[in-house]
Amino acid sequence: MSSSLVKRLLERDGGILRLAPAWVPRTFTNPGGRLKLARQDLYAFGLERGGICERWLASTTKADNGPGTTPDEGLSYIVDFESGERYLLKDAIEEMGDRLLGAEVMAEHGGWQVLCKFFDNEGPLPHHLHPSDEQMAPLGKQGKPEAYYFPPQLNVIQHRAPYTYFGLNPDTTKEDVIRCLERWHQGDNGILSLSRAYKLEPGTGWTIPPSILHAPGSFVTYEPQRASDVNVMFQSLVGDKAIPWDWVIKDVAPDKRHDLAAIVELIDWEANTAPDFKERHFTPPVPVRDEEEMRELGYREVWVSYGSPYFSAKELTVFPGRTVTITDPEAYGVIAVQGYGRFGPLAVSTPTLIRFGQWTEDEFFVTRDAARAGVTVTNLSQTEPLVLLKHFGPGNPDAPARKQDK
Repeated sequence: MSSSLVKRLLERDGGILRLAPAWVPRTFTNPGGRLKLARQDLYAFGLERGGICERWLASTTKADNGPGTTPDEGLSYIVDFESGERYLLKDAIEEMGDRLLGAEVMAEHGGWQVLCKFFDNEGPLPHHLHPSDEQMAPLGKQGKPEAYYFPPQLNVIQHRAPYTYFGLNPDTTKEDVIRCLERWHQGDNGILSLSRAYKLEPGTGWTIPPSILHAPGSFVTYEPQRASDVNVMFQSLVGDKAIPWDWVIKDVAPDKRHDLAAIVELIDWEANTAPDFKERHFTPPVPVRDEEEMRELGYREVWVSYGSPYFSAKELTVFPGRTVTITDPEAYGVIAVQGYGRFGPLAVSTPTLIRFGQWTEDEFFVTRDAARAGVTVTNLSQTEPLVLLKHFGPGNPDAPARKQDK
């Protein structure tokens, strides 16, 4: 296949590209079964690779997923239903990024520097952090800020841990955390005793800069984040699942992997122990304009991720039987989580069940020119809303700042 496919689709569909699902397994999680993937396919990569608990969206980031990672794991394919052809979004942006993202974005960022995913685990994740750019420089990798939004449509079942531990108690010392790392091979190392749990709320979210500890709960999470897959674990046992020490040090500089004090220095101490942690990081939805004006026009759009220079995200709801045209200043990835209709010239529908390898009608990439011209969205249902999640890369000028950032 060649980029001629992408050029043909851009012309035919007005700058909107249909994408296939990109599934990613994890060895340290139990899939929650809420991403519409057929249950018999949850271990399609093999038992040794773990269950599929993530779907990466409009992704040009290859998964850093240990031995056995496939060559295209985590990467999104542009697909054409008519010809049956496909082409990596990553390759398309490398070859014609000016046309997809804009020349200014390519010059400043060199590509699509955002990764977004659905994460679906039956239980909680280990307490961990994502290092910063400065901390990742010795390994030639990028740091990873991220954000969470909990779509109500995917969280009817909340499983057994509908809460997330964030940060550390204000009176925690570095020596406390070092002692936890020293107990790694003795069972539960007790790190959660030093942290605080927050009840998760569907329809809300959080923003988490690098170097902040967090142990995500069992909600399905929509996660815009930096285009990176780095992490450092700080919890040795989750339920009855042991976390290998290798997961602590895989993204630690080689000369510091046996220095527990140096590993603890990866933690942003002021941010983790802040007494007003929730006020700093909780992100309720923010309407993009007056609610009554939007209602009269037949839709509601809210910011669900904001306050980061690296990414932002919105939720668009088109009311039953209505058509709206929405403009945005930058390219974006988009996925439907409820309903059906038309997205530009293409059919959009939320699947009930997906087989591994099957293409779907729920995911797209919208080029900058198409976003600025406006995408017309039609809800063909007379009873059900059409709900779409849209994520943007760095520098969306429309994204609001958090109150404390103003």
